[in-house]
Amino acid sequence: MGASGTIGRAVVNALYEVHEVVSASRRRSALRVDIADPGSIQYLFRTVGKVAAVVCVAGDAPFGELTTLTDADFKLGLTSKLMGQVNLVRVGMEHVTDGGSFTLTSGILARQPMVGSSAISLVNAGLEGFVRAAALEAPRGIRVNIVSPGWVTETLRMLDRDPSTGTPAAIVAQAYVRSIDGTTTGTVIDASGGA
Repeated sequence: MGASGTIGRAVVNALYEVHEVVSASRRRSALRVDIADPGSIQYLFRTVGKVAAVVCVAGDAPFGELTTLTDADFKLGLTSKLMGQVNLVRVGMEHVTDGGSFTLTSGILARQPMVGSSAISLVNAGLEGFVRAAALEAPRGIRVNIVSPGWVTETLRMLDRDPSTGTPAAIVAQAYVRSIDGTTTGTVIDASGGA
């Protein structure tokens, strides 16, 4: 999910080298899914069938100062990025093969918040907690991990910020590949510096 975004495109490119990839996104994909809608997630899995791994780099959360954020702003992050990814695991569990994996996405703002990140930091930290707990309960050897990217070079360029402080999307994508091809579960994979 999220195959058409900056990180999503890089993940798809990295995975195509060694895996069969089925791409889905909300807007620019033959397979459309809106992770904020559990019905859309159910439809996606009914359409695709069994898969060995699920990667999600999708979900919206607002950026803004705490005093200006509304209930609707917080609800967006909770419904889209947080519950969207949680529901992806919950609904997808029966569609992932034995020993398969889920790889979700949080972000550096879970551990290094900044002014304006309260809604995003809340969602990212919640996702990281969810992954640690869900990994303990996942059946049939299914692994659940989460990648935590820092600022991505391409995104910084789009925001007219100094790209030298970011990590290229292609390097961030390698963290997703390690999650799929590795053996860890319940792990927050730091992709903030290409690690």
